[in-house]
Parts: sequence; C-alpha cells; structure tokens
Amino acid sequence: MRITRRQFSASVAAASVAASAGGAFAAGFPERDITLVVPWAAGGGTDALGRTLAKNAKQYIGANVAVVNRPGGTGVQGMQSVAQAKPDGYTVGLVTFHLSSYRLTGLSQLSYREFEPIMLLNRSPTGFLVRADSPYKSMKDLVDYAKANPGVVTIATSGAGAVPHLSAALLAKQLGLKFTFVPFDGGAPARTAVLGGHVTMLVVNSEEALQFYKAKQLRFLALNSAERHPTFPDVPTIAEAGFPLATLLLDWRGLAVPKGTPPDVIKTLTEGFRKMSEDADYKRLMDEMALPRANAEGEKFTAFLEDIEKALEPALAEVGLLKKI
Repeated sequence: MRITRRQFSASVAAASVAASAGGAFAAGFPERDITLVVPWAAGGGTDALGRTLAKNAKQYIGANVAVVNRPGGTGVQGMQSVAQAKPDGYTVGLVTFHLSSYRLTGLSQLSYREFEPIMLLNRSPTGFLVRADSPYKSMKDLVDYAKANPGVVTIATSGAGAVPHLSAALLAKQLGLKFTFVPFDGGAPARTAVLGGHVTMLVVNSEEALQFYKAKQLRFLALNSAERHPTFPDVPTIAEAGFPLATLLLDWRGLAVPKGTPPDVIKTLTEGFRKMSEDADYKRLMDEMALPRANAEGEKFTAFLEDIEKALEPALAEVGLLKKI
C-alpha cells in the first residue's frame, strides 16, 4: 500500500508523541488507580503525609493514588502486604523507620530487602525536652546533674526500641550516664508525664513537640541532628550543646514497591512521586508539621537503609533489644 507524504508526516508525529510520553510513563502504565498502603492508622502524621502526597497525583503520574490504611503489628501488617503484593507497580508502600528494626529486634523477618526502594521522603531528628519551668536550662545542666546523681534523671519515651529511646540510650552510653527510662504507649502520654512533672525529660521526634514548643510549655535542650531544624532555629544541635554523638539516629519515611517490580515501572513511579513531593500543598504540609524533607532515590535510598541497619545494631544491643533473626 502506498503511503502519502501527509500519512507519513502524521505517523512521524504520532511516534514523537509516544516517545515523549515514554519518557514520563512506562508503556501501558499506569492504566488504573495506584494504591498507596499506609501501615498506620488514619489521622496520624504518616497518614496525613501520604494523603497530601497523593492529593494531586493524577496530574503528575496519569492516575489517581488511593491511600489505604493497614495498621497492625507495629506496622508489620501493612508493610508485609506490600512486600507480598503483585510486583506490577499498582501497590506502593509508605514504609517507615520500623522496617529497619523488625529483623534486628526479632519482631519479623521483614526488611528493606523485600522491596525495591523508590525514594526517601523525610528524616526527623530526636528532640531532648524539659518542662518550661525546669531548672535545667541547657543540656550541660542536665548532663552534669545526671553524672552526679546516677539513675535519678527519668526519661519519657514513646516506647522501647524507637529512635528517641535509642538516641537517649546512645547519649547515656557515650557520656557514661545512667538514666531511668520510662516507656509510654505513644508520644502523647509521654508528653503528659513530663508536663505533669512526673518525668524529668521528654525524648521524642521533634515534630511531636511542635505545639508545646509554640505554646512555651516545653523547652528544647538539643536536637540530635547535624544541623539546626528550620522550624526550631533557636534549638542547638547535640554537638552545639557540647555533646557530639558518634551515631545520629533519625526517624524516616519513604516509598517502596515489591521486589521484582519492572525497572521501567519503577522509573515511572519515581518520576511521578518526585513531582508529587514537589507539589506546593505537600511542601506546605511538611513545613506545618515540622517534617524535614529528604530526596534520596533508588540506590541512594538503599544505601541509606543499609547504613541505618548498621547504626541500629549496636544501639539495640546497648539497650538489650537486639534479637537478630
């Protein structure tokens, strides 16, 4: 069949459009909505992050992203469901720090090895806080008192093995201190105990203290980060406070898909979620929640996860929680 010049030109134009689209989307993907699994209950910080990230998804990836909450087992249930999902790109997990500790604490064999890491979304430092009227005006004041009075300083945390607990334990080990840890079932009751004067110091993710910092009910002594937090510019880092730690543990959240997901699908997801993470609504929410944004993708995210596990192992051993399986 003879092809006219007009038909040839039309074919070339169509091919150019297809090639251009292929730079953004894998062939035939996505053809339907994508599910974003949040392994924690609705209404929490991770849930809010996921829903805002997915809010304008269609304009960035060509499909809606539906958030589904699957809480249970300290996040194991939701993250396991992602690892066992069909590796076709239609199930994405909002994975969290707990994925780094399951295998080391004996809770589950689940780890980042069962996933294809897409991108790191945020890293949160731990804050060391006291009540606003506390006699400890600086980290040095508290450390000096703790050295002179072993075991008297009590530390409220949101649970054993979480980043805040481990951060305080590493501080105690490095400085030769003896704290008395008081674990609570979450950050809220831990804050209540410190505000009520029942516990000396609160150690939590920095964002969990935001409203109490603004209301001047709690005072930061330091943050375990390498640089100052933009939301708390007057709070010194632990090094600036005079006590540089050999290991800085940070809480984190990121995105991952099941192992075996095709590279072209991963590329499409990475490009799409990168654009979602640059959306103005998402950036605004992260700033309002005092959640520092991060941007490690693919192999860099994998390297970050490897480093976290290496740092966690001695920290968990120090507090007697290492039960590697």
